[in-house]
Amino acid sequence: MHDELAQGLAALVDQVGSVVLGKRAQVEDCVACLAAGGHLLIEDLPGVGKTTLAQALARSLGLQCARVQFTADMMPSDLLGSSIWQRQDETFVFHPGPVFTQVLLADEINRAGPRTQGALLEAMEEAQVSVDGTTRSLPRPFFVIATQNPRDQHGTYPLPQGQLDRFLMCITLGLPDRAAERALLAGEDRRAALQRLEPVLGADALQAAQQAVQRVHVSDALLDYLQTLVAATRDGSWFTAGLSPRGALALLRGARARALMAGRGHVVPGDVQAVLPQVLAHRLEPAPGSALGARAQAQALLQAPPV
Repeated sequence: MHDELAQGLAALVDQVGSVVLGKRAQVEDCVACLAAGGHLLIEDLPGVGKTTLAQALARSLGLQCARVQFTADMMPSDLLGSSIWQRQDETFVFHPGPVFTQVLLADEINRAGPRTQGALLEAMEEAQVSVDGTTRSLPRPFFVIATQNPRDQHGTYPLPQGQLDRFLMCITLGLPDRAAERALLAGEDRRAALQRLEPVLGADALQAAQQAVQRVHVSDALLDYLQTLVAATRDGSWFTAGLSPRGALALLRGARARALMAGRGHVVPGDVQAVLPQVLAHRLEPAPGSALGARAQAQALLQAPPV
């Protein structure tokens, strides 16, 4: 069973990697995040392929998808929907917004104001939204794949920490290497490449993978190792504030997903190490005086784990 699911996830990685060139490690992170049932944040400069990656994932999953371009004047009702008075029926009728989908591509999420950003919070945590006093469930599965520009860019509003914590992982793409960029320049248009993508992992297979992730075995020794890393983030020498219990659970879920992708029914330390920077990068700030960013700080922590 693990081998069959691992093959399906590998096919997903291969297809998305055929469009997002030279970024296989990042694509694997994305697939692990979705297999773990988590939301994904992609942060980088404009033009490096964030939206292409998000769209390739959605099309390859064969799920209902909606793309929303976040802007400074966007209102919560533009995302959630609203009730409109129908004169002929003399009643209010709810018109659902784009959030009522299985995969929500939230493009440049940090260009919207705090109220609109906050409107996503309940959806991401509970897979439901409350509008006009009524709670409405969202389709299952429900994922948010959000892109954001660097926080210091003009016209951005930093995401609140509570919302950042709802993203299981945060990845960055970076510029392609010379070979990948040459293939990009010489190859077909990315929009045309996206259009030819066919689903390789349907909703049923994805949900089966998510259920299998929850059953991946975690030994006591592995939990000891994970807790040692979590404790190190809290001692003040690496980060200003440590990983929360929710963050520790996210780390464990990501490690389990990595194990499943490798066709294993148990987690090994390498699975934890593979996802730690992506789980920590958007949650923690480096300790004062550190010359490293959060992602690099997490890598340094792995190189010098506490005894």
